[in-house]
Amino acid sequence: MAPRFASVDDYIDSYPEETRTQLSGVRRAIREAAPHAGEKISYGMATFTVDGKPLIYYAGWKNHVGLYPVPTGGPEFEEAIGPYRRAKDTVRFPISRPVPLELISEITELCLQRRAAAAEQST
Repeated sequence: MAPRFASVDDYIDSYPEETRTQLSGVRRAIREAAPHAGEKISYGMATFTVDGKPLIYYAGWKNHVGLYPVPTGGPEFEEAIGPYRRAKDTVRFPISRPVPLELISEITELCLQRRAAAAEQST
């Protein structure tokens, strides 16, 4: 059974130093792009929420840090994210290289834009 974490801090602290550093950078970049977002553990991953609903998940793995879901964007965004995209809505950043934090900010901003557009359509 997977371990349960009381907080995002506990989740990040459970990883080796190199992974902790990457996860902390990802967390910081998301927090800067979405300062109003909440944090929790959901599905065993660190999760940022807006209005109580998941906005973006991030997780540490043996060889990479993953973000989920990652929306599609314009051509420049897709070119920048291409080397990291592993599935339609998943990206993986290798632990062995610095995570491109500016790209994490762009991903977060896209997620926020998609959430706002969906909210407008439902009203």
